Amino acid sequence: MPPEQRDPDAEQRLAPERDLDSERRRLVEEKKNERYVWWYLAYFLFGIHLVAFVMIYAVMHAK
Repeated sequence: MPPEQRDPDAEQRLAPERDLDSERRRLVEEKKNERYVWWYLAYFLFGIHLVAFVMIYAVMHAK
């Protein structure tokens, strides 16, 4: 369609939908990233405790 026949308000009417869609995508991405942070924290804390238990075992059984 030639530019002179386009609806000049069409872009403005679609802009809020695009904003909502991009906002929705951003929120989904943020939620996914937050979930990853919690998993990394859980693995880190598990690893720290594992190392601590191994060190306690080594100290208790040292001669």
